[in-house]
Parts: sequence; C-alpha cells; structure tokens
Amino acid sequence: MFREKLLKDVEFIVEMDKLKTIKRKTKIIGQDKQEDDAEHSWHISLMAMILAEYTNEKVDLLKVIKMLLIHDLVEIYAGDTFCYDKEGNENKRERELAAAEKLYALLDRQRADELRDLWDEFEAMETPESLFANSMDRLQPMIMNFKNDGGTWKEYDISKSEIYQRIAPVKASSDELWCYVNFMIEDAFQKGLINKR
Repeated sequence: MFREKLLKDVEFIVEMDKLKTIKRKTKIIGQDKQEDDAEHSWHISLMAMILAEYTNEKVDLLKVIKMLLIHDLVEIYAGDTFCYDKEGNENKRERELAAAEKLYALLDRQRADELRDLWDEFEAMETPESLFANSMDRLQPMIMNFKNDGGTWKEYDISKSEIYQRIAPVKASSDELWCYVNFMIEDAFQKGLINKR
C-alpha cells in the first residue's frame, strides 16, 4: 500500500497543474498570446540560472529557483493581479495569504512549512536570495514588454516612474543588471514605447 504522504504529494502535484490556466497580462515575445503562470515561473527560473553571476552578493541558486517555482502557486486560488492594477493590489496580500493557507494544507506539515517558508521569504524581500528572485520576477515581464514594442506599458499607459518603482529590486540585487534595466527604460521612453514620465 502507498504511504499517505505520497498520495498527498501526488494530489498536490495534480492541483498545481492548474497553474497552467492562470493567465498573465504579459504576452509572449512576438506573439499575440498571453503567457500563463507556469510559463512565467519556468522562464524566470531559467533566467536565474543564467543571470546569477551578475548579483552583487553570491546567492544560493537552488533556493532562488525553488522560490521562483513556487512564488505564484497561490495564484491558483487568488488569481493573478496585474502589477500596475492599483485597485486589485489593495487586497492582494489578504487574498494570497488565504490562498497560501488552502494550498499548503494539501501537504504534510513538514513539506508545507518548507514551501510556506520559501514563499514568505520571497514576499519579504529581505535576503539576497529573495531580492534576486524578485528581480527575476520583475525583470522577465520588463524584457518581454521591451521586446514587444511596449507591450503592457503601452496598452495600460504605464509611466516611466511606475516602471522604475516596480523594477526597484533589481537595483538592490545587481549593479550590472540595473544598468541594463536603466538602458531598456530610457531607450523605450525615447522610442515612444513609454508615453509619460
């Protein structure tokens, strides 16, 4: 007979398949198709592998990748909140906390605590790993918008100052990546991909 823990783990894995159904506002580069949360999580995990050498402080890359793979799981129940949606972001934290309780209740206590601790650390942005993970989470849609001729920046008339505010964790995480961020924003503004300061 199978251990109860294995059955719970498989149930959790099946439930996590729903991440593929959560659509984000960002579109895949060069396509008129919105990415989903699973695609986003994979992409930023790969980015972390490639870009970890540019961090100001050495990071535990495995821990960063774990954070990136689980950081949006709560959106299965809470939904994705567009980062520039002021109204939607007002109760985002409460919705995601409730979702975390429901989500991690599917696992045994030890595994639930491990994943919840990673999620809490990601959300707090107080360690080099969580700062870098948040940098990847924010840099990925930025690159996609830049390569998609403004993407959601244009579509939702996002200002340059709003973009700088959103991407700020990169500044704390990597001087080299911050230079690239600054280039993208200023170049996009010069090209009219960002319409207002």
